[in-house]
Parts: sequence; C-alpha cells; structure tokens
Amino acid sequence: MVTVLLSQLKSGDKLGEDVLTPFGGVLLRKGEVITPRTMEIMQAFLVSSAVIEDTAQAAKGQMTAVQDDTQQPSAAQVSSDLHDEYDQMVKTLRTVFNSYISGQSFPIMDIRTQLEKLLLQMKSYHILSFAPRSFAETDYYIHNSVCSALTSYQLAQWAGFKQKEWMQIALAGLLKDIGNIRLDRSILTKPTPLTREETEEMKQHTVQGYQLLKNIAALNEGVKLAALQHHERVDGTGYPLGIDSTKIHPYAKIVSIADIFHAMTLNKAYRKAESPYLVLEQLQNDAFGKLDPSYVTVFIEKVTQFHQGTVVRLSDDRIGEIVFSDRLHPTRPWVSVHGQIINLTKDRHLHIKEIVKT
Repeated sequence: MVTVLLSQLKSGDKLGEDVLTPFGGVLLRKGEVITPRTMEIMQAFLVSSAVIEDTAQAAKGQMTAVQDDTQQPSAAQVSSDLHDEYDQMVKTLRTVFNSYISGQSFPIMDIRTQLEKLLLQMKSYHILSFAPRSFAETDYYIHNSVCSALTSYQLAQWAGFKQKEWMQIALAGLLKDIGNIRLDRSILTKPTPLTREETEEMKQHTVQGYQLLKNIAALNEGVKLAALQHHERVDGTGYPLGIDSTKIHPYAKIVSIADIFHAMTLNKAYRKAESPYLVLEQLQNDAFGKLDPSYVTVFIEKVTQFHQGTVVRLSDDRIGEIVFSDRLHPTRPWVSVHGQIINLTKDRHLHIKEIVKT
C-alpha cells in the first residue's frame, strides 16, 4: 500500500483503502480503479491524497479479475436470466388468476417451483432500477405481486429473519393480493380511479385472500396473515380490521413496505409511476405511524447503500452520476452533472426522477 497525492494519481491505480469525504462519508470504496472521472470527484470533495495498491499487487489483482470473468456469466446474461424467470412467474400467476375456480385445488406447488427459479436470480435484482421487460397495465396487480415477492425476500434477509423464513416471506409478497381472484374483474382493470363503493369492494381482497389460503398446508400462518393484514397500519388506521402494530404479523409489515413501494413505482392506467427516490421519502414519512419504522429504516439504508456511480436523471431532466450518499439523507445523494456537484439535500427543489444506468 502506498499513500499518494491526488496530483500523482494515475488512471488504472487501484484504491487500497476507502476514500472518505471531509465529513467522514465513504466517497470511493476500496478496490475501485482510478479513472479521470474519479479524480474529478476527489478534487471536487477536496480530497488531497489516497492509499493505493502497489503496481505489482494491482497487476496481480487485475489478472485474477480477468480469470474470474472467463468463468462467470456476463452481466447481460445474468440480467436476461432474471427477466426470463420473472416473465415466467408473471405467466404462472396470470394463469392462476384467469383460470382458478373456487373449490379447485390451489396450485401452490407450481407457484412455489417457479418462485424458487426466480429467486435463484436475486443476485441481479436491484430494487431501485429493476423494471419488467414487458408490462401491460391490465396486469398491474400481477406485476406488483411478483415484484413484491422479490423485494420481500430481499428485505427479509436485510431485517435479519432466519433463512428458513425467506421463502415463506417471498410467498407472502407473491400471494398478498390473491384474493383479487374473487373480485369483479371490471374493478381490477378499471382505467380510472375507483368510486367509494368500488374501493370498499376492493378492500375485501384481504379477507378473500386469507380465506383462500388458510387451509393450504404448504404455507405457514405468516403468509396467510400477510394476505389479510398487508393493508393494516401500525397506528390502527388500516383495514380490514383496524388493528395496531402489536397485532400485525411481522410478515405483513415486510410485505406492506414492498407493496407500497411497487404500487407507486409501477404504472397504472390512471397514474404514471413515480420516482423510486420520492417513494422512498414517502416511506420514510410513513414510518412515523403507518409502517414499521425499523423495517423502513433498514430498507432505505440498504437500497441506497451501493448506488454511487449510478447514472440518474434529475427532475429538471439533467443527467448526472451519484458520487456521494449522505447517511443522514440517503434518498438525496450528491450528483455530479458535467463536473458540477449538486447536493440534493440542499437543493430541495430537485429530486432524482429516474435511474438511467446502474
């Protein structure tokens, strides 16, 4: 390891330690390769020096990386595999919604088998940037359910649930709206906001879902209660029972977060998708009284933890790169646009509209 001044850094040098901002935040992570762009970022943050690996060690690491690349599938292939299994999961769930008849044996094993295949692709699932390859607004509830399964599975890990529960929590996310099978299809596919009467009927999907799942031995009680309780709120203002945090199952608390996030970041016929960063801020606000604050905190911290280097479009349509995340304001990082650093914590009139490239 060698400490060198910023003026002596060269493209291709490899960081031997994290580079910190003057405020103590991580600006660049150990192992990152220096480029002209990273040197500009360091200069903008008044970083005077950095610890780098010596040339021999860096060359050895570079050779190992090349060897590893020959053994691993490409990022494009991994992403394609994720979308292939995602599309198959949508197809499986759509078949259930369209053909299930009350009294039939529920095809839980078919659903679980495909979900297991999808979860094998989790390494390429990024919550803030994932988007279905094809999306029909009439399939909104199906896409919401599949995305919620993936996100619930990820959040279950982050929140410290035991590994044996991860699959059940993913199933809770996937089946949370299964009660829609028993509702009038005209309500589910209505291209305009629901009337008060239609909204009250829609709320019955929670009870209908629990009734449908309650006798399925392959599902634990948490999955069934998540279908019933995922619209309950910790302050008792939710539905269908109006219970508070002490009576809401932990699975339902996890699924609620995933459900709200994807409800707001997927298109509906009468409402366009919102920025995932604005949705995170809404979740942050809802943590005070509506959602479990500990799960919301973990969710926001984790999804924003590794987004440095992500290319984003701001609300004024300028495109820039996330260069720093303030731990106190994870939804409002610092963005570099043509060398200008925009601190979204201070520039509150701006926000990230969409992710362009991860």
